[in-house]
Amino acid sequence: MLLTTAPDTLPKTFPQPPKTPKTPKIPTTRKIPKTPKTPGAEILDLLLPHHRTTDRARASIRASAQEFPHQLHRISDFVREGAPVVFTLPGFPCKSPNPAKTLGHLPDMGERLSLTFLDTLCAQIERIHPPGARVVICSDGHVFGDLIGVPDHDIDAYSDELRALIQQSDLHRLSVFDLRDVLGDLPHDAKRAHVHDRYAPTLEALRTEVRTDAATLALYRGITRFLVEDAADFAGTRSALQRVCRRRAYGVIQRSRAWGDLIADHHPHAVRLSIHPQPVGAAKFGIRLLDAPDAWTTPWHSAALRETDSSWSLMPRARAQRLGRLVHRDGRPSHFER
Repeated sequence: MLLTTAPDTLPKTFPQPPKTPKTPKIPTTRKIPKTPKTPGAEILDLLLPHHRTTDRARASIRASAQEFPHQLHRISDFVREGAPVVFTLPGFPCKSPNPAKTLGHLPDMGERLSLTFLDTLCAQIERIHPPGARVVICSDGHVFGDLIGVPDHDIDAYSDELRALIQQSDLHRLSVFDLRDVLGDLPHDAKRAHVHDRYAPTLEALRTEVRTDAATLALYRGITRFLVEDAADFAGTRSALQRVCRRRAYGVIQRSRAWGDLIADHHPHAVRLSIHPQPVGAAKFGIRLLDAPDAWTTPWHSAALRETDSSWSLMPRARAQRLGRLVHRDGRPSHFER
């Protein structure tokens, strides 16, 4: 075979394809370490899963500690001082007098579970803040017992049983505070009059607030509903009952506000909890004690039902009775089980 090109004129190398330009290296972004949470924020994070609110838009959204500046400030003060965090919780007044709702006039499994929950919450705080925490249960039954139709001796029995239950169960992070701690052995009517006269807002101011503030209106309607439901022995018409309960609801709110101000006088630095729903960022932190069908149900307006998976929920006694069998404890009705 003849070569048409002399060997010494052949190319030494074959042509190379053009080089693809190198992609310039993009400098990697250095990760900025997250700012560690303060102990106050960590403590508040323990409460947030149990926040009780009627704000449906926020119900499925986990709030952050920074959205609760009132509570964060007070908790941080206790942390800074190296002192136990003190929470005050008005509530646990007495059992509803409606037998379709409750098992009797004394605390039962609903209260037992709720008290245990509060003590456990304090124990969890202790792991973050070694001085720990305590909850002062401000039992308010005597404050408005005459308005809700519960005798004072039943309220005394309920409060005394709460104290006994706390002691027997070694829930040493809890205590009970009531009007007897403030005004001693004065007659109950005199105690109520003293608290109302010194602390309660005027009826005119409260009516204006109900008309202009959505949260106060919701509270007023919720209390009116409870009063109507609890008036099992009312002899008049339904419309007459509603009129009476609407009027009494104002009185309940007046005295409840008065009781809150009295508590603030006696526990001025405490973190204020509430068993009523509260909006995010409010001065009071609404806390849910147990699972319930709505944001207003409490252990003293219901009975406890133990499900087959060992979880608990609160509901009216009449409904729990249809779903489960009654269980006694220490010789008294305690709860229902499926």
